[in-house]
Amino acid sequence: MQVTMPIFRLFALGVMSLWASATVAQEADANEKNAEGFAAYVEIIKQEALADGYSQATLDKAFANARFYQRSVKADRNQPEFKLTLDTYLPRAVPEWKAKKAVEKLEEHRELLEKIGKEFGVQPRFIVALWGIETNFGSFTGGQDVISALTTMAYEGRREAFFKKELWHALTIVEEGHIDIEQMRGSWAGAMGQTQFMPSSFMQYAIDYDGDGRKDIWGSMGDVFASAANYLKSVGWRDDVTWGRQVQLPEGFDTKLAGLKTKKTLAQWQALGVRRYDGSDLPQRDDLQASVVIPDDNQGRVYLAYDNYDALMRWNRSHYFVAAVGYLSDRIRFPR
Repeated sequence: MQVTMPIFRLFALGVMSLWASATVAQEADANEKNAEGFAAYVEIIKQEALADGYSQATLDKAFANARFYQRSVKADRNQPEFKLTLDTYLPRAVPEWKAKKAVEKLEEHRELLEKIGKEFGVQPRFIVALWGIETNFGSFTGGQDVISALTTMAYEGRREAFFKKELWHALTIVEEGHIDIEQMRGSWAGAMGQTQFMPSSFMQYAIDYDGDGRKDIWGSMGDVFASAANYLKSVGWRDDVTWGRQVQLPEGFDTKLAGLKTKKTLAQWQALGVRRYDGSDLPQRDDLQASVVIPDDNQGRVYLAYDNYDALMRWNRSHYFVAAVGYLSDRIRFPR
């Protein structure tokens, strides 16, 4: 039996097909124009860099295969917005397999991690937790050419000054010989290596721990772990406290007191009715100040945030990121 499609539906499908074809054609045209403009922009960048003292050899090497990344622009403009809570986010960020793997990775690299942890004053479980959350223990570091990604984002124009600064740092990394240009891969925004450092963070915090003359946050585990530890140490990490703890708030708690700008002693929070998650008293330590952090709302998870919480916020200014790193570090410390 032959089914005849209604005329209006045929018309609608035809219109949709024409619209889709037009959209694809417009995108192709835009990509072609961007590619042409990008090539001209690269030449301007090379002249500016040459005037700033970078060698012609470095520039020839760095930009030899530079290309416009439309997906970088698209990713920057259309970053996903999901309505999540910590209760739904944490199981995704730290599934059981990742918590188990984190324990295994700590054991695999224990000698090196303990040595670095002692030298920099950072507990090894936090180094592993950061490594796991950032790049799944080095297995997903991004496949974009960093020079191309940064040049694309500078050319895109909305944050040209920021990305040109990062590009200049990337050129310094190339000129100093820390990584072969073919291996200088990272995210669409230019975050690099197993620590996902932006080039400016690399210049400030990366460490040549294995002493081979290169700060290799892509392949040297000593450099990766020491660079992460050096970052945390530099932003105020303490190895005598944890990151924070989940707590209960009393009925009628004044939420104006929440936030990292408000610091009180544990005794003061205790007096205001804040308790551990199991209802017991807070630790009795006079040397600690903390903040109450409510990432979602009063019905969601609430944390008492110590100095190390602030340090993790310097790494990535997201309460969800900090909670994921902290939660994974706790799972390493207390494996199930």
